[in-house]
Amino acid sequence: MADKKTPRIDLVENDPFSKATNPTSHSTARDDGNWRQQSSSPRIVQIQYSPFSRGFTQAYRPAPTLHTGSFWHFSTIELKDLAISLAAFSLGLAFVFNGGILGGMLGLGPMLLFTIPLFFVMATIAFGPAFIIHELAHKFVARHYGCWAEFRADPNGLRTGVLIAFFIGFLFMAPGAVMVAGNVTRKQNGIIALAGPLSNLVLWILALPVFIFLGDLGIIGQIIGLWLVANAILGAFNMLPFGPLDGRKIKEWSEPVFWSYLAIFITIVYITLFKQEMLLNLA
Repeated sequence: MADKKTPRIDLVENDPFSKATNPTSHSTARDDGNWRQQSSSPRIVQIQYSPFSRGFTQAYRPAPTLHTGSFWHFSTIELKDLAISLAAFSLGLAFVFNGGILGGMLGLGPMLLFTIPLFFVMATIAFGPAFIIHELAHKFVARHYGCWAEFRADPNGLRTGVLIAFFIGFLFMAPGAVMVAGNVTRKQNGIIALAGPLSNLVLWILALPVFIFLGDLGIIGQIIGLWLVANAILGAFNMLPFGPLDGRKIKEWSEPVFWSYLAIFITIVYITLFKQEMLLNLA
């Protein structure tokens, strides 16, 4: 309760929109982007970042357009950006699964007309929930604390990631970020950051028994295995304690929480990448 009664009045983290005009309340701008007169009350603008985030690319949009919608509100821009990011993410993974140009992808010839759509669908099913639910976890926890929060895509990050995957068969992409504006304490900021990796951990745990019993069923088993890989890697990557990643915010809030979850994710990455055969033998 104390966190809600005594919000911080200083910046919890650096403002990446330092050159932009930041709205002073949740209701100072309309959904159509037309600014209203600002009040004099202090506000905080901060960013919650995606699995591969703005820390590695600098092409970003201006300050967010605020709205006064309900807790479950999704703006048209946000829905479009989520769809574009998911499509680009899945296309990049489809190139990775085919090895990229350096891995002989073009040597498959007409087979690419089959393999690219197949792996695109597999990537969307297996990796899509890990990415989307991670972002929405940030969004809804931030809104629980009374903040404005919406996802915004990073167009340059998406293009760069797809091109890297196409040419060298390796995915390193900045799909976008959940932007958050509001007054929060350091603890609340840490909990908002933890929500993303925690959602990946929950998705990994839910899929584990399914993989143990169905993991040897051809393409179904492959999708479930990829689901485990996606959630383990995205969660673990975000727990790194530097740059704009979630781990830094969590560590600044609570060292015990940070080290506990980092150890958990290191463990599940090891199990997922090196012990899948052991898991299948448990059935």
